[in-house]
Amino acid sequence: MSYRRIACLSTEAVETLYLLGAEDCIAGISGFATRPPRARKEKPKVSGFSSARIDRIMAVEPDLVIAYSDMQADIARDLVRAGVEVHVFNQRDLAGILGMIRSLAALVGRTDEGERLAADLQARLEGARERVAASVRRPRVYFEEWNDPLISGIRWVSELIEAAGGEDCFAEESLHQSARERIIADSAEVIARAPDIIIGSWCGKKFRPEQLRVRPGWDAVPAVRNNQLHEIKSADILSPGPGAISVGLAQMERIIASWAVATGAPSAEP
Repeated sequence: MSYRRIACLSTEAVETLYLLGAEDCIAGISGFATRPPRARKEKPKVSGFSSARIDRIMAVEPDLVIAYSDMQADIARDLVRAGVEVHVFNQRDLAGILGMIRSLAALVGRTDEGERLAADLQARLEGARERVAASVRRPRVYFEEWNDPLISGIRWVSELIEAAGGEDCFAEESLHQSARERIIADSAEVIARAPDIIIGSWCGKKFRPEQLRVRPGWDAVPAVRNNQLHEIKSADILSPGPGAISVGLAQMERIIASWAVATGAPSAEP
């Protein structure tokens, strides 16, 4: 069966269907969807992320609803009770993102397109890894996805940092799925790990490096001292879909490359 009216409650499902050339299947989208920009003009917004009105979703008459993770479990439950077919993805790493693309492609009869898209993204990852394979020194990267409380270590971002030539300061946190489990209780822990680069990606709001600079003791952090404070917008990297690889990875590579130039760090053995 190939589904023809899909309500996408997650942003990455919207992006993926457009990339597959299956946008005509989309009956409704999340209000947080930003990629591609034209989706917000072309498709009705039927949900938030962790909240939704079931009647608004039902109004677009979906034959399938795509949801994501336990954050949308209650919505999925209510839709199932309303008689709607629901597929809940739960990708947490780069391999999972590629698997989601292939699965979603199969649901809309675009298997070949899904394979091509996944292969292209895999090639981007492999290319990035090859470019930094001979790096002498990898910068320590602290990626902050929320500022109050401090949260870091989301798994696919940790993998992107590694692919781009960095070393995630809180890579061990990537073993935890929920943001609640990845809270950094004491900001002194960030200071102790002495990141060379800090990347802010505050979910849903603009990163404010001036707020970070005045945190007690953070003036001793190499990234703060050397003005290596950068932003990757949350829409470009915190959604576990194609954009995290095609857009987020490219930005991560540029940030790490600029650090290497600024510090004179050799990129490979002479």
